[in-house]
Amino acid sequence: NWCCPPGRRVQSSKLGPTPPRLLTEEEYRLQGEVETRKALAELRSFCQSPEFSAWTTVSRIQSPKRFADFVGGASHVTPNEVSVHEREFGLESLFIDEQLFEEDDDDDDEEEENVNDSFAG
Repeated sequence: NWCCPPGRRVQSSKLGPTPPRLLTEEEYRLQGEVETRKALAELRSFCQSPEFSAWTTVSRIQSPKRFADFVGGASHVTPNEVSVHEREFGLESLFIDEQLFEEDDDDDDEEEENVNDSFAG
């Protein structure tokens, strides 16, 4: 209280909290990679702990061998899954999406011309 005048405290409380700084795309990607690695390590650790019921889990999953490989340190995704993900969400998909949207815009323009022609005739 002795360092800040009362009026100043009221003014700063009315402004509310400052919004958090948004991450750049690179920071977002990096944070995602770091947090994913951390969570996968925690999951592996839990799966190797005495509290984990391996038999119950293995009886419920489709690919027990793949799960055992993961717990042993293998990747959680296959090379094929990585390839499919890159096709769907990578730079290649962005290029394809751009082309599709450009084609859609062209189609919309043609449809508008045809509608206008039909009303004019």
